[in-house]
Amino acid sequence: MKRTILVVDDEKYIREGLVAALEIDGYEGLQAEDAETAWKIITNQSVDMVITDLRMPGMGGSELLKRIYTTYPTIPVVVLTGHGTIEDAVTAMQNGAVDFLTKPVNLDHLSVLIKRSLAGKDMADRNRELAAELENLKKKTGYSKIIGKSQKVQRLIETIQQIAPSRATVLITGESGVGKELVADAIVNYSDRKDKPFIKVHCAALNANLLESELFGHVKGAFTGAVADKKGRFELADGGTIFLDEIGEIDQSTQIKLLRVLQEREFEKVGGEKTIKTDVRVIAATNRNLKEEIEKGNFREDLYYRLNVVSLEVPPLRERKEDLFLLCTSFLEEFCKENKKKIDGFSNEARSAIGSYDWPGNIRELRNCVESAVVMCRSNQIELSDLPPVVSRSHGGNTIEIELGSTMDEAEKKIILSTVAYCKGNKSKAADVLGLGRKTIIRKMQEYAE
Repeated sequence: MKRTILVVDDEKYIREGLVAALEIDGYEGLQAEDAETAWKIITNQSVDMVITDLRMPGMGGSELLKRIYTTYPTIPVVVLTGHGTIEDAVTAMQNGAVDFLTKPVNLDHLSVLIKRSLAGKDMADRNRELAAELENLKKKTGYSKIIGKSQKVQRLIETIQQIAPSRATVLITGESGVGKELVADAIVNYSDRKDKPFIKVHCAALNANLLESELFGHVKGAFTGAVADKKGRFELADGGTIFLDEIGEIDQSTQIKLLRVLQEREFEKVGGEKTIKTDVRVIAATNRNLKEEIEKGNFREDLYYRLNVVSLEVPPLRERKEDLFLLCTSFLEEFCKENKKKIDGFSNEARSAIGSYDWPGNIRELRNCVESAVVMCRSNQIELSDLPPVVSRSHGGNTIEIELGSTMDEAEKKIILSTVAYCKGNKSKAADVLGLGRKTIIRKMQEYAE
């Protein structure tokens, strides 16, 4: 299906000449002799782009531009102008036109401008689709922090919703940066303890003595510096939930006291004799292989089985790449708002680099990448050069050779077919990499099959 471009000009020979040139380039050209006729065409059929004169009888091109920009903001509009109306053309660009051309029109320049404008429209359409998909996912799950449409993430969310109402201890495993803390947050959010205390402890951040005091509290004089009684995290979390991150880092002595809490639901403060009862749900997380740590003698086997009542494994980002640009869209919205910037999306080259990179640092690395790109971006879209070097260098790792003398249509066909093949037939992923809408990919594939 061809892209449709509407030419609006009261001079017949200009309209017909431009439409003839557009059809040579493979577009479907429509004509309107005035703005009123153009508006009827736009509201009654699909139009991908508009090229309009400014000065015409009746409604002028400026008014037509305002209507299009207000009602159909993703349709790019190019303004035609004579030398005497260039100031008006500049004003039109300030009002939403993508560019202006002086008469007589340079057809080579027009051809480049059309390709650039339609690529921008595709990017805006894809960004809008992703934003809508993101919003629908949030409504569907009732939780906005875990983002993903992949089967692995959807199964993870379903499991979280299933186990959340219980008080069973949960062990969350996964590589660094995959979002284990977000999973803990979600479990609490879906549970009947969501309005009760939720205490988080990062076990790797404290040495053995400090960690024991942090978890269980201490009495005055228990050790040098203990000038007063102190409540521990288990006591503070009573009735609620405690999240023990990096559980694989705790020492043997603390492991024994933690095992007792899980078995007996009671403990004593450091230096204290009074037994304290506690009603706390325990959620633990680790990026270590605890079975290997047991074999090495670093982790107690009995504690492992007490923690591993329900096990949740969070998949790495490289195994859920269909979620990649949903996450990018979410982070882009967040950091544009934070930095007071207006960025529409990612260029095709930037998308290709993001899609090609393996993301060893997972979601944490992706989030940092998007934040950096937003800060570095100087235009309305994130370019390849805005990405961190380690990500931008991944662009071009899988190359496509296009012979000199190939037409633009031949080059486009080879790029699209090669990208779909690289994505193993996944048209949604190919659309993400190329910065096109999924419908565009499907349409193109149908054309190639004819």
